[in-house]
Amino acid sequence: MAGNGDMKAHAQTYDRVIAMLKWGAVACGAIALAVILIISR
Repeated sequence: MAGNGDMKAHAQTYDRVIAMLKWGAVACGAIALAVILIISR
């Protein structure tokens, strides 16, 4: 188990990963929308 000193670093890393996943989902949605619009023309 991580020591108390490491928990702050782990929490920061976790927050960064979650933020990347959120923005990745937004980017995938935008790309999917663009592809759907291109295909529908």
